[in-house]
Amino acid sequence: MNVLHQIVRQASRTPSAPAVIQLHARGDGGFDECVMFTYRSLVERARQQAARLRKLAGPHAPVGLVAGNSAEWVLADLALMFGELIEVPVPLAFSAQQAAWLLHDCKIVLADAAGTARIEQWRRTGLYPAVRTIDLTLHGPAGAPDHELPALPPLPLLPPPGRDCIIKIVHTSGTTSQPKGVRIRRHGLDALVSSLWQCADKDDYRRYLNLVPLSLLIEQVTALYMPLTSGGTLLLPPADMPPLGSPGVAAADRLEIIRAARASALTLTPALVEAMAARTREFDANTEPAQALFGRADAPLLAAGGAPVSKPALVALERCGIAVYQGYGLSENSSVATWNRRGANRIGTAGRPLPHVQVRIADDGELYLRSTSLFAGYSNDDPSSCVVDDDGWLHTGDLATQDSDGFVTITGRKKTLIITANGRNISPEWLESAYRTVADVLHVIVYGDRQQFLGGLFIVADLAREPQIRQAIAAYAREHLSEIEQIPAPVLVQHSAHVMEQLFTVTGRPRREAVAPFLSSQSKGLPIDEHS
Repeated sequence: MNVLHQIVRQASRTPSAPAVIQLHARGDGGFDECVMFTYRSLVERARQQAARLRKLAGPHAPVGLVAGNSAEWVLADLALMFGELIEVPVPLAFSAQQAAWLLHDCKIVLADAAGTARIEQWRRTGLYPAVRTIDLTLHGPAGAPDHELPALPPLPLLPPPGRDCIIKIVHTSGTTSQPKGVRIRRHGLDALVSSLWQCADKDDYRRYLNLVPLSLLIEQVTALYMPLTSGGTLLLPPADMPPLGSPGVAAADRLEIIRAARASALTLTPALVEAMAARTREFDANTEPAQALFGRADAPLLAAGGAPVSKPALVALERCGIAVYQGYGLSENSSVATWNRRGANRIGTAGRPLPHVQVRIADDGELYLRSTSLFAGYSNDDPSSCVVDDDGWLHTGDLATQDSDGFVTITGRKKTLIITANGRNISPEWLESAYRTVADVLHVIVYGDRQQFLGGLFIVADLAREPQIRQAIAAYAREHLSEIEQIPAPVLVQHSAHVMEQLFTVTGRPRREAVAPFLSSQSKGLPIDEHS
């Protein structure tokens, strides 16, 4: 399957069908729906914009995209694909320094209203590069003309199908504050979407509800390419509703819009799966679980990934007749590599390899995979980069097992990368070194695997100055770190030889396995010196 060709083909079949719907909250707790694009208007507008953008940026140039979960994001994404330009998405949660790093090769940056506001914040720091920003904010269905873009005839209907090229540089965490860029190929994306369709039914993506940031590659695949290649509709949340993973947003806060949207498919974070399972415990014998959770008689297609999902939560939902299909992937494979599916769902595993993926378990337990959707290398070097060997096997850095039926179970990571319950990847080492620059902070251990927000143990010189230290930590985080890297409730501990012995090696490396027992002893109010 060629994704772009299939979307154009779908537009010719159902030109008036809704492609993108924006939800608007009502005062009574419900949501109204506004069709932002039909298939015809989306494809026509994207082709026109593609010609203008290529005129400004040049052929095959990188173009930044700073936007929220909006119709403008969808339009920009397709326009860049039509124009064979390289999309460089920048999460709104990133710091000015990180945004500058991602955009250093871009001549222009596309932004919606949320993106424009965020860029203004970055500019005030003095770190954001002097790059031209084009405001793509729409003013109603199908949008108003792009006054900042030159009027040009659209490009030829489609790029040549046989020509491969880099279409995205998506960024994932490295060992420094500078994310590493993963080059995604057009043919790789085509192979992935084609493979996913072999595991899904044609009506699964009729109404897809978007809840996590579109800057994540997996959400681009499931929210844009799966619905739009099958005549489905993307449901966007209200413009003022922050996506899951944003600071202060609890997964349970999104259960109401899930019920009201009546979606046929969603991609869930582990935290959202657990929130749904917790809600089922409130149901009585007369409650229809699918109707109560999803506003429909049958449960939608529910996929989960980004981090391991609680097995008890999956079991609790399964008992209610609600299946959640957990999977595993990484940007270096254009996202999904293994996935549970209907008729082949083994709770506690990450499923079987997709049809286009081969897997192998190395002697040391590391998961290797080989596929037609592998990336085209990194845009910058980083010690955490994955290696592709001479035989084409990607060394993922994850530890796994595979049973006799082919189901893969992820058992851990060779590296220390933290994966939060919202599916965000965070490297703790550089973050710890950053927080150590705060006055009175001597040592830091960052944790938060499978948790919604990061936590941190801060070893301080003088605990009597706790209020001032907390203020300094918060101020540093606001100025220098992205929102997902901020620690909302740091644990401050007085420095002592015994604490250092418990939590650090003689060379100063954190004893990460000791953090949970230490926190447990703290919560019980026991003296630190009583524990080894």
